[in-house]
Amino acid sequence: MAEGELEAVRKCLREFSIEARELFLGRSVPYLEQPPSPLHFHRDWLCPNNPCIIRNAIRHWPALSKWSPAYLRAAVGSKLVSVAVTPHGYADAVFGDRFVMPEERRMPFASLLDLIESRGGGGVDGRRGVFYMQKQCSSLTEELPELIGDVDTEIPWMSKALGKHPDAVNFWLGEEAAVTSCECSFSFFFIPSVHKDHYENLYCVISGEKHFILLPPSDRPFIPYELYQPATFKQREDGSFDVVDEEAAEKVPWIPVDPLNPDLERYPDYGLARPLHCTVRAGEMLYLPSLWFHHVRQSQGCIAVNYWYDMEFDVKYNYFQLLESLSAVVGKK
Repeated sequence: MAEGELEAVRKCLREFSIEARELFLGRSVPYLEQPPSPLHFHRDWLCPNNPCIIRNAIRHWPALSKWSPAYLRAAVGSKLVSVAVTPHGYADAVFGDRFVMPEERRMPFASLLDLIESRGGGGVDGRRGVFYMQKQCSSLTEELPELIGDVDTEIPWMSKALGKHPDAVNFWLGEEAAVTSCECSFSFFFIPSVHKDHYENLYCVISGEKHFILLPPSDRPFIPYELYQPATFKQREDGSFDVVDEEAAEKVPWIPVDPLNPDLERYPDYGLARPLHCTVRAGEMLYLPSLWFHHVRQSQGCIAVNYWYDMEFDVKYNYFQLLESLSAVVGKK
């Protein structure tokens, strides 16, 4: 493709993003004071693929008043759970020129609570590790069934709107230093970045708060990807961490931009993106639409439960795949 043709495609992609903002994307994440009806949600949020924060959607959950450390210890304290351990809190991250997954460790739930309470959100020490219960294969129902009665097993109006039950219900608990799915550029420190999921996501905060940076799918032309060798962290007896390559594994595409401090000299197109920032507090629910890029931080000891509903692989997905392909083509030139 000639340079003139490539520039014409770039211009179309830029105009595509601008038009999306002008037509249906807001400048902030709006609040709903009550959970919507299935029809309302489908019409006003699901179809337009727009996020919102819903107050009073989970106020009936016993978890909001019951899930104290003492209650959780009594309910599931001795049970072994899966915990991600990293040197600096970045699970599924890039370190140097490697895409590094966390060490997966089994430990008593009470020990995780003890550790989080004792640290109290202090500074990060690379030799002690950062712990985050973040397993995403329906960890609430699979690992902590004792707690299911304290929350809804599904979100009724969402299930009716989509005509399906959630694929997964996940439990999240971790330290302030833990960041959800991060990436970095080619340096020898971590830089938090963004990722996306093929799910309609209802993210419910039980205690503490979560801080989100959101980018719409229409900003995909401005979001770069690079390929990285996959590897896994492994903690030594002295507390230090090794990075162990996953042999014969294909390289992983990841986003090398820090949304908190983007390097616009290296990635100038990212300056055209328009991220939304929002905080979800205890008792609130975020609707995070499918295919939206997101970066997540949290307060110390924050507890959350989220519901993943598989997205419809319809014309919306088809359009995004076209956008993905065009963005990749112009990004290589």
